[in-house]
Amino acid sequence: MSRLLRLLVVLGPLAVPAAAFAQQDVGTYNRALSAFNEGKLDTAAPLFAQLAEGEDADLKGKAEFYLAQTFAKKELPVAAFISYAAIVNAGPKHPSYLKAIEGLVDMQQRLDEQNLIPSILNQAYTDEVRDQWVTLPKEVLARINYLVGTASQRRMRFEESRSLLEAVPADSRVYAKARYLLGTVLADPRFPGRPGEGDTLDKEAIAAFQAVLNTKEPQVELPETRELALLALGRVHYRRGEYSDAVKAYEGVPRYARFWDQALFENGFARFQNEDFGGALGSLQALHAPQFEGAFQPESWILKATVYYYSCLYDEVKTTLAAFDERYGPMAKQLEPFTGDDVAPINAFNMVSSENRRLPRAVYLWIRNNERIREVMRTLSRVDQEKRAISEGPWRGTPFAAQTVASLEDIRTTLLQVGGTLAKNRIKEAADNLRTFSDQAEIIRVQTALDEKDLFSEGVDQKALLTRQTLYRPKMPGADYNYWRFQGEFWIDEIGYYQYTLKRGCPARQEK
Repeated sequence: MSRLLRLLVVLGPLAVPAAAFAQQDVGTYNRALSAFNEGKLDTAAPLFAQLAEGEDADLKGKAEFYLAQTFAKKELPVAAFISYAAIVNAGPKHPSYLKAIEGLVDMQQRLDEQNLIPSILNQAYTDEVRDQWVTLPKEVLARINYLVGTASQRRMRFEESRSLLEAVPADSRVYAKARYLLGTVLADPRFPGRPGEGDTLDKEAIAAFQAVLNTKEPQVELPETRELALLALGRVHYRRGEYSDAVKAYEGVPRYARFWDQALFENGFARFQNEDFGGALGSLQALHAPQFEGAFQPESWILKATVYYYSCLYDEVKTTLAAFDERYGPMAKQLEPFTGDDVAPINAFNMVSSENRRLPRAVYLWIRNNERIREVMRTLSRVDQEKRAISEGPWRGTPFAAQTVASLEDIRTTLLQVGGTLAKNRIKEAADNLRTFSDQAEIIRVQTALDEKDLFSEGVDQKALLTRQTLYRPKMPGADYNYWRFQGEFWIDEIGYYQYTLKRGCPARQEK
């Protein structure tokens, strides 16, 4: 072998000038861009991915952005979100930084993703970049303020959250959601300034909730946001001792809406505190109808027993507590194996996300109804759809498909961790609630026995006392109401309109 040939063998792979590689990359970029503009996305994506791994910073930045755009156009929003997030995490020096922020916000809206994307935006929204972010389109900036405000609220940075949420303008489509969350932040007992400024903060919270109720379409999820605002409004009035206003708010939640069962329960407390014992039992009667068989409301039975106790109707107290024990006693035992520290979060999530075979049905439905867990399940389903589409589609078997699926699998793992933590905490919360209310039931049971003993010692004939009393029809709320006596059957058009009339088993006490 000649000396020249040996030199070519040794140096051959290095002999192509760098300029030639650069020219080759430009050609690849032009082919990818042409394919993208012509709608040949299956051709464009692998080419952009190839350039995104290159050395040319300018081409690399452009290719990363167009790869995200390609995923978005192919209806692969999770893959697009991953690509946009990588650009945002690279920082403001990336040539497509602001466009990637817009894309990330767009993918959040498409996916309704409430865990990962708000956290990414929250980390990126620093003092260093605020002047750049204010140049974003108005609606994009409004959504960012809402999403970052949500992340701040979860981290209990209430003043920061307040500032961000107040910056969402009235013409934004997330205005109602931002006003609801603002009211929640202001009403939080941990908000700085309480209790000294509590009255002012409560009034501002009430105004925020009223703004939601007065907001017109188009808005994101306006009907559901209105329901949440009514619940929150009722809670503020209840905490302030304004029980009639609380009742009005709770009764504003539409019948059979998603949060109606919660409104019925809380309305029972408000009417009880307003000394409307019959109204309180009426709300609970609706909540205990067969239509809510799957509801997890253990405290409602404690409230029902309490109403009877205050009326000295001790037989009814015992019957109610027996019903509580029958329904919720087995649930407490069934949850015990899943509340220990040794339960892996992912196992907890799998119990909640799959067909239920181990958790009590009411607890299972209660956990699945949590919005953040619902969102994790939705996004995981989307991730799995995209993995199948990439693995079985035109990119099947290519390094690009393998790399994209691996990125999706990383997101899946993160989502499982988030969902697992949420599910585990929710299972523990259910078990703690059952333990707490079981203890309260025992206290009521003991106090009832002591009061019955006192009546017996005083020679009070409670049965005779009750026999002498007459039950009257409840007052009709209006001319468009008809009276029907409940006879053990639940009719769908009657649920929610029940009103009890009660006798009182407490003997009159002579004033000293």
